[in-house]
Amino acid sequence: MKRFYFDYAATTPTRKEVIKEMAQFWNKYFGNPSSLYYEGRITRQAILKAREKVAQILKVDPSEIIFTNGGTESINLAILGASRFYRNQFQNPELIVSKIEHPAVLETVKYLEKEGFKIHYLNVNKNGLVKIDELKKYLNQNTLLVSIMYANNEIGTIQPIKEIAQLIKNFR
Repeated sequence: MKRFYFDYAATTPTRKEVIKEMAQFWNKYFGNPSSLYYEGRITRQAILKAREKVAQILKVDPSEIIFTNGGTESINLAILGASRFYRNQFQNPELIVSKIEHPAVLETVKYLEKEGFKIHYLNVNKNGLVKIDELKKYLNQNTLLVSIMYANNEIGTIQPIKEIAQLIKNFR
C-alpha cells in the first residue's frame, strides 16, 4: 500500500537538493559556534554570513535576525520577550489569544498569567473562526499582545487576519 504524508504543517520531507547542499556544509562546519578553536570560528562565521543574507532579503539589520531550533522556542522567545519588554508600558498588561492557538502559545501565556498578566481567551465559532465581537470586547489600552494563528495546523481554519489586524491597528 502506498503511503501519503499529510502533516506538512508540522514538518516536511527534505528535498534531495537541500540534503546535498547541507551535507557539504555539515562536513565543513561542524564546530560549536561558541568555541574559540578553528572549527568553531568558521562555523560562527558561516552563521553570521547566513544571518546577513537573511537580513538583506528582509531589509533589516542582521542583529534583528535570531535563529532558533524550532517553533516552540520561537514562540516562547517572541511572547515572553515582548511581554516582559513592554510590561512597564501598560498599567495592567493583558494578552489576547485564541483558544485554538498552538500549545506552545497557550502554555506560554499560562506561565505569564502566573506572573500577573491578564489573559483573555477568544472563543471560535463552529467553523473554527475567531469571534471578532469578543476581540473587540477585549481590546483595551492595556492590551500588550494579540496572538491569533493565521492558518490552524490541526483544523485548517484560515483566520481573517487582515480584518483582525485592521481592527487592532484602528484601536491603537
